[in-house]
Amino acid sequence: MRGPHNIWRLIRTGATLERTGAMHAVLEAVNAPPRLRLAARVLGWPFKWLGLKGDTSLPPTTRAITALGPAYIKFGQILSTRPDVVGQEMADQLRYLQDKLPPFPIGTAKRMLEEELDVKVDAIFSEFSEPVAAASIAQVHRARLAEDGREVAVKILRPGIERAFRRDIDAFYFAASAIELLLPGTRRLRPTEVVAHFEGVVLGELDLRLEASAASEFAANTAKDEGIRVPEPVWAYSARQVMTITWAEGMPIGDNAQLDAAGIDRAEIGERVLRLFLSHALRDGFFHADMHQGNMKVAANGDIVTYDFGIMGRIDEYTRRVYAEILYGFIKRDYTRVAEVHFEAGYVPADRNVDDFARALRVVGEPIFGMDASRISMARLLAYLFEVTERFGMQTRTELILLQRTMVVVEGVSRSLYPHINIWEVSRPIVEGYIRQNVGPAAALRDLARTARVLARFGPRLPHLVESQLLRQTEHAAPPAKRRGLLPIVWMLSGAVIASAGIWIGAHL
Repeated sequence: MRGPHNIWRLIRTGATLERTGAMHAVLEAVNAPPRLRLAARVLGWPFKWLGLKGDTSLPPTTRAITALGPAYIKFGQILSTRPDVVGQEMADQLRYLQDKLPPFPIGTAKRMLEEELDVKVDAIFSEFSEPVAAASIAQVHRARLAEDGREVAVKILRPGIERAFRRDIDAFYFAASAIELLLPGTRRLRPTEVVAHFEGVVLGELDLRLEASAASEFAANTAKDEGIRVPEPVWAYSARQVMTITWAEGMPIGDNAQLDAAGIDRAEIGERVLRLFLSHALRDGFFHADMHQGNMKVAANGDIVTYDFGIMGRIDEYTRRVYAEILYGFIKRDYTRVAEVHFEAGYVPADRNVDDFARALRVVGEPIFGMDASRISMARLLAYLFEVTERFGMQTRTELILLQRTMVVVEGVSRSLYPHINIWEVSRPIVEGYIRQNVGPAAALRDLARTARVLARFGPRLPHLVESQLLRQTEHAAPPAKRRGLLPIVWMLSGAVIASAGIWIGAHL
């Protein structure tokens, strides 16, 4: 229940950060202003004794996050990919959250597997290892299928994980509602809708049947892509709390020393990670939305191996075009066009000035061009972007949250591999290719053909619809209304003509 009892949970969150020393570490890492540091100290210190102790062997921030639970761990995983925001030292500490959390006993894992699949472990697997990785949602065991000897990864949800997530999300809802009530200016950011979006993403991750489906679709989409390998699910041994998938062998993508020792070109790998993400988002509208270092490996031949498909993003074609035009505008340094696209898509209120918005965007884009990426402060850029959104009354677009978050994570991974990467130069060929194919006359004809094919499905019903409309107008409408009533008939007849034309166009495109 999203009631006042959640105040206790939020107080305990602050108290845990204070008790473990994470509060100071986090504020220092993000270079928080003195006023915010003072406020955090004053509000956190009196409740310090209420905080969770956590694992004292871990660094302060990792210790606090692991003590607070899975929803906080998810947020920590995102920060672990952004050394440019939180600093290299803290980013290295937070990578612990990606796949090195304490596992639950193998006996519990086997019992859950047998209950889910209704079959003994030994009847399915000739080998079944201790946990090889453990994260916030589940842990993974390496196994071998008895029937054909294939090596597989068996993913099993943590016991009680759904209840733990619901408890945390309940507190997040309460905090979001309180923020909207006490700080009306934050409503444009839609805190409650953001939490709802996060809830939908996470709860989907807790049904491994959905993850198996996502893995299968992603593997089909990327089958012809070079330099990427996607494991495929073994459906016979997958269920709600258990998923079996082909084993993915490779080196951790976050271990630069191991990659260097193997002769892997880290700069090329970093660029490929970014290109693949953009290709999947723009071309397919379906992308891996949790691409941190813990979910990728590098095979011996240099292929990127992706796994853990619990969080996937999907965007419609219109949103893809808007996103591509915005990226393309930044690449071409055409800030006026970037501003116009924001207004056309309704991202900025129509009563604001386009030229003023374009000038604000120039401040964001210009420092990036011609500057070594290692000298760009992403934290400062993000802070300025937030100022821009506030100044122009832009509301949070919940449909873009996952896309934007993944872009931040992917850039972080790429920069950890190659600090001097220029995201705009790497993005250019992908975005330009998409623009050529999907924005312009040819795309307009395809859109018309697609619309016409939809209308054509109603072709057999058009005579009946026209007759019904005529009868209705004759029986119930006054003479002036009858004349106006001819308009829907004209539209339906026009639709029939368009449908016929669309069928011909579709057949010749």
